[in-house]
Amino acid sequence: MLDPGLEDSQRDKLAQDARAQIESGGDLKQESSWGLRKLAYEIRRRTEADYRWYRFEAPRELLGSLDHNLKIADGVLRFRIFKVDPDAPVIESPPAVGMPGPTRRDDRGPRGEGPRVEAPPGPEEPAEAEVPAEAEVPAGPEAPGEE
Repeated sequence: MLDPGLEDSQRDKLAQDARAQIESGGDLKQESSWGLRKLAYEIRRRTEADYRWYRFEAPRELLGSLDHNLKIADGVLRFRIFKVDPDAPVIESPPAVGMPGPTRRDDRGPRGEGPRVEAPPGPEEPAEAEVPAEAEVPAGPEAPGEE
């Protein structure tokens, strides 16, 4: 996510630098520019960002170098590097803008993970099912805004 306060040429240069670094030691599979999109919350007093998206294969060393360079680059508001299953479908278009979300805090599931869905138990489901030990999720850092 790039700072929209920068000129287009500066944002394009940041994106090209990241692309060049990926291609120098890895294999770029897909690149997409999603354009200016509204942020869910302000980041560095910005309410929107220029989204750039890359899917690539790279050795661990390149990931560390890319992570470091994106952290110190002026104009990069936020970035994430995810490990993705190679068989996972490729994103053809950006997610829709303006999707309705929860309107009240109690509409969200645990830790603010999205809408809570509570379906009535069906005939083959017991009213209270035990969750197997393998399904437990370890506690992690709190979601933004929660204490």
